[in-house]
Amino acid sequence: MFRISIVQAVAVAAVCFTVACLPADAQEFAKERLAKSPRHGEWVQIKHGDRTVHAFVVYPEVKAKSGAMIVIHEIFGLSDWVRGVADQVAEAGYIAIAPDLLSGAGPNGGRTSDFPGGEGVREAISKLPPAQITADLNAVAEYAAKLPACNGKVAVGGFCWGGGQTFRYATNNPKIKAGFVFYGATPATAEDLAKIACPVYGFYGSNDARINATIPDSEAKMKAASKTYEPVIYDGAGHGFMRAGEDPAGNEPNKKAREEGWKRLKDLLKKHVGS
Repeated sequence: MFRISIVQAVAVAAVCFTVACLPADAQEFAKERLAKSPRHGEWVQIKHGDRTVHAFVVYPEVKAKSGAMIVIHEIFGLSDWVRGVADQVAEAGYIAIAPDLLSGAGPNGGRTSDFPGGEGVREAISKLPPAQITADLNAVAEYAAKLPACNGKVAVGGFCWGGGQTFRYATNNPKIKAGFVFYGATPATAEDLAKIACPVYGFYGSNDARINATIPDSEAKMKAASKTYEPVIYDGAGHGFMRAGEDPAGNEPNKKAREEGWKRLKDLLKKHVGS
């Protein structure tokens, strides 16, 4: 089980509520990207047990089968920015599937888009049971792997809250080919980390002391368990640099970190889920 103390939870939440992590839907560039995308994106319903998970799937414009990446959203839920990330993963040549982990938790059993405001989304996400998150992601991973256009290889990546969930999920599913943790905390125990069967790659901003404080301990535990964990810290970048760096009004360190982070992600996707 993935364990996190109250102190760690407060620290992670404090980071996610900084200016760098403002709700993505407030940024028009995310909506504009989706509106202009030539790729096919669609909503699907993935059923498992008594749950139905709503997910946004985007397909690449390629002839051959491709690998897939699960995109785990921030603490702000499945926003336009996260759907835009999925579109960019597809642009790179891979199937992208972004599940709304608030499916069924919204008003009247709705999802992220049914909440009247961001505070309600953050509160609901903080109450999601880890076992439910794992079961939802397992269903999404199985769905993606069985798509006719997929080569059966699935990786997972997430941002902020989703970055932490990516690391946690890697301890629960040995079939995942790689985990991409974008500025997410890694407070798992040595016992948990020993269960990881895939390489884990970290993407962090240098101006993110609270999250970065978890890196050395994770490095030591992963090394002791003979697991692959390769964190990269981008100089001058802050928490949430992948979104902040996409904003035309963003600062240069975040833009540079985003550019380098995307290149690294695409190279790693090719290595682990490419045909």
